[in-house]
Amino acid sequence: MDQDIKIMAWLQPSGSSCKFEVDRPIYPNGSIHFRSKEKAAGAPLVEKLFALENVHGVRISGSELLVAMEEGSDLKSVAKKIGEIIREQLSSKIAPIPADFKFPALPDSEIRVIVQEIIDMQINPSVASHGGMIHLLDVKDNKIYLKMGGGCQGCGMADMTLRQGIETAIRERLPDIQDILDATDHAGGTNPYYSK
Repeated sequence: MDQDIKIMAWLQPSGSSCKFEVDRPIYPNGSIHFRSKEKAAGAPLVEKLFALENVHGVRISGSELLVAMEEGSDLKSVAKKIGEIIREQLSSKIAPIPADFKFPALPDSEIRVIVQEIIDMQINPSVASHGGMIHLLDVKDNKIYLKMGGGCQGCGMADMTLRQGIETAIRERLPDIQDILDATDHAGGTNPYYSK
């Protein structure tokens, strides 16, 4: 086992998830989100994480890994085990997630319709209170490309809005989306960032 692999862990404010940051890529091909043991088939690291009791979600982005547990789980006691699993998998000759791993996905055209509905019905009414708006630019190869406008463009909270608001809303309906990307030029425009 490679003891030189450095892993840092943080319990998240919700108390039901833990973020791990590793000193090397786990999944260098972007971001990937698993909501069930069945969807993890073929991804060795994630299969091992779902074998732990009460794990109900795993999101991996580059060298970061977020493990979500059922409410009331004792994350402190399982965090060490998760770190051991990550270290063991990265030390093996087997890729944690194969480079060619893909979820069976809906066609991009169907994803586009669903995402536009979520933006129109949920997301834009919410960000409008801050003078913001979200535009769907494209859906390609199971990835969603968004652009933020108005008060969201250039806002210091844009990444939080994307990850905790927009991504959460989209993944509730489309859990197998590979990635949700912000294509906004946050420094451009005549009036980036709305302030009351």
